Amino acid sequence: TQKTVDGPSMKDWRGGRAASFNIIPSSTGAAKAVGKVLPALNGKLTGMSFRVPTVDVSVVDLTVRLEKKATYADIKAAIKEESEGKLKGILGYTEDDVVSTDFIGDS
Repeated sequence: TQKTVDGPSMKDWRGGRAASFNIIPSSTGAAKAVGKVLPALNGKLTGMSFRVPTVDVSVVDLTVRLEKKATYADIKAAIKEESEGKLKGILGYTEDDVVSTDFIGDS
């Protein structure tokens, strides 16, 4: 949980900063969770989170090193395809101008 005003945090000093005024870097278990859902990626991901003043929803900034050349359009198409197939309900994809609350209730 994130404090709404500055105060002590037993985990780290940044976690004690006010949630309503700050974007706070933090640790996450998301990378480990991806490895459990997609075993081929187990142990190949690291991650961090940003605590932001929002009600719900999360975002992933994915950086990868590809084995073969691909265009930006190729990558977007592959991610969109997976979001409609094997990762439906786990990974969302949109090119609409949206904000985090637009995804509340999206599975």
